[in-house]
Amino acid sequence: MKRAERILFKLIMIHLILLLCAQAALTNPGLQPHISRVVQYEGVNKLTISEWLETFKQSSVQDK
Repeated sequence: MKRAERILFKLIMIHLILLLCAQAALTNPGLQPHISRVVQYEGVNKLTISEWLETFKQSSVQDK
């Protein structure tokens, strides 16, 4: 039983590390336009980063 617990613990730790890496990649502003499809759905994929962020700020204000 100890061997199964050890394997399960290792799998949980690997999963946690991968989750943290994915979350860090998704919140990184430099990588966000390359990995997030929201940019394509909003139609701002040819804009600069500052124009892109401005578009999202305007759309979130209009939604309220």
